[in-house]
Amino acid sequence: MNDVMVIGGGSGGYAAAIRAAQLGAGVVLAECAETGGTCVNRGCIPSKVWLKAGKFLDQVETGKTFGINACVKGIDFKMLGERKSGVSAEIRMGMEALLQNNGVEVIKGRAVIKSPQEVDVDGRTIETKKIIVATGSSLGTQKIPGLDTAAMTTDDVLEMTAVPESILVCGFGYIEVEMAFLLNAFGCKVIMAAEPARILPKEDSDTSQRIAQALRENGVQIMPRTSVESVETTKAGTVCKLSGTKEDSVTVEKVLVSKRVPNTKNLGLEKIGVELNKDNGIRVNDRLETSVKGIFAIGDATGGWMLSHAASSMAVFAAENAMVENNCYSFHLIPRCLWTQPEMGAVGLSEEEAEKKGYDVETGVFPYAINGLAMVRNQVDGAVKIVFDTRYGEILGVHIVGSNATEIIGEAVMAMQLEATVQELARSIRVHPTFSEAVVDAARDAGDWALYLPRS
Repeated sequence: MNDVMVIGGGSGGYAAAIRAAQLGAGVVLAECAETGGTCVNRGCIPSKVWLKAGKFLDQVETGKTFGINACVKGIDFKMLGERKSGVSAEIRMGMEALLQNNGVEVIKGRAVIKSPQEVDVDGRTIETKKIIVATGSSLGTQKIPGLDTAAMTTDDVLEMTAVPESILVCGFGYIEVEMAFLLNAFGCKVIMAAEPARILPKEDSDTSQRIAQALRENGVQIMPRTSVESVETTKAGTVCKLSGTKEDSVTVEKVLVSKRVPNTKNLGLEKIGVELNKDNGIRVNDRLETSVKGIFAIGDATGGWMLSHAASSMAVFAAENAMVENNCYSFHLIPRCLWTQPEMGAVGLSEEEAEKKGYDVETGVFPYAINGLAMVRNQVDGAVKIVFDTRYGEILGVHIVGSNATEIIGEAVMAMQLEATVQELARSIRVHPTFSEAVVDAARDAGDWALYLPRS
């Protein structure tokens, strides 16, 4: 009998298998498609190649500020596609080599859980002491009449050989916002429409406002409190009927489909009593164990944020708990990021969430506009915002919009993990000039002694 059976070979399953093997477990991993899952093949990695190309286009334009006069002669989408596929393939091969190096037996096939100690993989029965479900997520359907004929999925975007002239993005979430930036960077006219009152409704309102401003400055039209009722393909284009807005309809070439749903169907979960959440994600406790003892679940399969780094960090805890440990996973330390222009990074509670939870909330804010490196690089859009509780100086959340935000947010995660107070963070040291100085400056502002802001 195996010690651990991992179902799914994406970011989460791969990490769980290796960590369990490091602890001496006999591990079997089942994957029905490509190693690396959505992140490596259709998500994080491919999209960042495209976004990097978009950033190069922007740098060519902004180079004039530094006396660099250049022009773009054209975009070779075939070469860009090859670059994207090549990076994904290299990472995928590395993952497969590491699984082999750690003695993990990899089985290609679709797994179905028969009992807490038995998994069927395409007719082969695997006996195991513990199971870790890491089946990820997949594109979901949006129930809009007529959408099928005009739909363009995120998978399609990453395989583009030509950019649509215009597109309607249905939704204000992380994927939709990043796709809007990506498509806009390559000259596509982008319209965003959704029912919430603002984009990134789960994030701090200041973050939402700053990202929305960046989108609008680049020509993206944002239509809040708007529903797409139907889609009709005509000779003139795709007519999208709307409600909740002054405009009855908009005409575009394509409509982006980006909704993702946990891969929890046809796994045998219901038959053995594994409980699901309302979004069909697997319900887990703080040990990442499901309602059935001995079965753990991680990553997109549990719903929630659906982030690759969440999956891989959950993987470590699940593997250790499946073996010898009894550790609790800190869901509040999962950072959220966007590789937009400017970038976004956030962790913990927004100011609004903290107030609702009853904290005595104060904030410290430092704008990129007076950060030395931001001024040097002409990347002055954005700010660092720290949300903290005045009673003990506990850092409740950090929200960054600006250049390198996806890297700098790691500082905030570490500070919160080590339970540093905002006062301690304010006395920390950073290299000058760097963007990370803005984190310390925001913490000083939280204590009303910001050195580089005028007195209020």
